[in-house]
Amino acid sequence: MTGRDISKRLQSYMAELDGLEERPLTLSVDRGQIQPERNKRGTIYFDATFDRRLSRSASGLVVRVLMGEILASKAVMHSAISSPFAVEAHVGLQAIQLGISMEFNSLAIVGDSRTIDFHFVHRSKNECSHILAHEALKRGEGKYFMGAVPDYVSRELEKRWTRHPG
Repeated sequence: MTGRDISKRLQSYMAELDGLEERPLTLSVDRGQIQPERNKRGTIYFDATFDRRLSRSASGLVVRVLMGEILASKAVMHSAISSPFAVEAHVGLQAIQLGISMEFNSLAIVGDSRTIDFHFVHRSKNECSHILAHEALKRGEGKYFMGAVPDYVSRELEKRWTRHPG
């Protein structure tokens, strides 16, 4: 998918959202099993890295819930990406799709990109997804992890913390 394709898809999606009415979420209930509706809230932290020379990039996403518990993490490789803007647009779309697939009914999307304004956070507060994206680009692979981040991310965070505690 090219940067132009991503841009068109994002514009189409935004136009579609503009035409939608806001309505409350409803719960379909199987008559055999009645369960109370859960208020499922989450935050997806994202970051992306871009290699202009090779026109490729990688993105890292980390899904957290209340109290910072990690539900999932995901690293994705992208090829034929023309600009850092296209990468950030694409990873924002991935975050939305991930939130939908995890069935959140309240979702915050947080990244250090000022190009697409979901919600700005300083990179120091977004280290986990930054390391995930950087390592995915370096290793040339994308992976999906349930319940945690890869060991190499944990080790790097620990290393950074010991250098600059607090």
